Amino acid sequence: MRAAVVTFPGSNCDRDLAVALTQAGADVVRVWHKDRELPEGIDLVGVPGGFSYGDYLRCGAIAAQSPISGAVKAHAERGGYVLGICNGFQVLTELGLLPGALMRNAGLTFVCRQAPLRVATADSAFTRGYATGQDITIPVAHHDGNFQISPEGLAELHDQDRIAFTYAPAINGSVDAIAGVLSVNRRVLGMMPHPERAADPVTGLTDGRPLFTALVDSLAHA
Repeated sequence: MRAAVVTFPGSNCDRDLAVALTQAGADVVRVWHKDRELPEGIDLVGVPGGFSYGDYLRCGAIAAQSPISGAVKAHAERGGYVLGICNGFQVLTELGLLPGALMRNAGLTFVCRQAPLRVATADSAFTRGYATGQDITIPVAHHDGNFQISPEGLAELHDQDRIAFTYAPAINGSVDAIAGVLSVNRRVLGMMPHPERAADPVTGLTDGRPLFTALVDSLAHA
């Protein structure tokens, strides 16, 4: 399985994401924001956390206009897999690959902690390494992680089982404590918590590792 990890100016979790995917068995290549095409044979694109372009306009908005983002969107529209973490989640909503928007946290505070999560669905390549309803702990570090969506959009997420993770308990004001959502075809996942920071015993947390191992295995045998 071959994965590409994007780096924007201001990305600070791109190396962590590349390492987590490599340790799970993926062949990882790095791509730069000014690249206009993805390398051949890419199965998964990882859009990492950080502060792309300093988040000077709106989180993820400038990154969504980068040359590489057009290639990422085309990859997803062809049925390719995309994983967006934290700022990467924001980028995917700005690209229209996922519904909703990420707003300032309730209380306007930066949240940085180990966050208890609940796996809302195991029915995806990203979450099949967990059990539905399983409680895990994944770090978060964000100021704009308050997921909001229209009542109609929220009903669709519930009806289509597209909520991947929820906070348990809620931490940032997200509607229904949503921490991650899936696309209609279940091949795009956006999540605010950082599983790449909980994928190696040296960090003291390994609850993120099943996401990467299950994903790599699913794509390798697709």
